[in-house]
Amino acid sequence: MTRDEERELREQLARLQQEHRDLDAAIYALQTAPGADKLQVQRLKKRKLYLRDRITYIEDQITPDIIA
Repeated sequence: MTRDEERELREQLARLQQEHRDLDAAIYALQTAPGADKLQVQRLKKRKLYLRDRITYIEDQITPDIIA
């Protein structure tokens, strides 16, 4: 992996992590609000899970394989 590719992955990782944190706050706000839209909360949680998977995938690409 070149330095440019790694830099791009790290930038993408930072964006995804920020979006994941933002979703945490949005989900919490929706759940604590009276008359919360359960469908919207469910969609946000699904998006959050997708982001977690992408974050894990990118972290695995950045971290070199270590054969033990």
